[in-house]
Amino acid sequence: MTTTLGRHALRPAILLQLKQNRILREIPVAAWEHLERVLEVCQYRKGEALVHQGTTSMEQFFILDGILKRVVSNAGGKEMILRFAAETDMDTSYAAWRLRTPVPYSIVAVTAVRAARVSMPHWVEFLEAQVSVKGQFEYEVMRLMSEVMAHTITLHLLDAPGRVARFERKHPDLVGRIPNKELASYLNLTPETLSRLKQRRGSAAD
Repeated sequence: MTTTLGRHALRPAILLQLKQNRILREIPVAAWEHLERVLEVCQYRKGEALVHQGTTSMEQFFILDGILKRVVSNAGGKEMILRFAAETDMDTSYAAWRLRTPVPYSIVAVTAVRAARVSMPHWVEFLEAQVSVKGQFEYEVMRLMSEVMAHTITLHLLDAPGRVARFERKHPDLVGRIPNKELASYLNLTPETLSRLKQRRGSAAD
């Protein structure tokens, strides 16, 4: 079920969640009326795709509850997870929109997810009217691209224990929340190896 934020039965609570988002918390009070008309609150099932790789239909997502992953796949069905995102974070097709190319990845719900979404044309229209927000948002998009690049480099330069340690250091909010199979794929490990490394780290901590 999809409802615009302005008409949602839980509008006050959702508005509080959105104002904790790293992008939306900087929006001037006067600009919220515009956003409430175009933001839609949506529920997604575990495993459901919010965006399909190769699509030209683009949207902006702000996560309220749950975890998303950005993933690429080849013609043979082999997948690589590029990043995870949870509450107060976002995912986007903005770079593809600006480059006028299809979205080069899918965005998929790792858990059940509730998110606020807005079509890219409406989001870009809003950004053009809010110069300070646009600057911060574009910085965040570049930061996310840099994060994905750093992760890809990590897969080549760090051994398996190093990859696990780096994830736990960089993403303490996600530790224990991502299914073992998903996290193992992200770290380019087998689930069995990841379980063994987690047990070893747990024993060392004790």
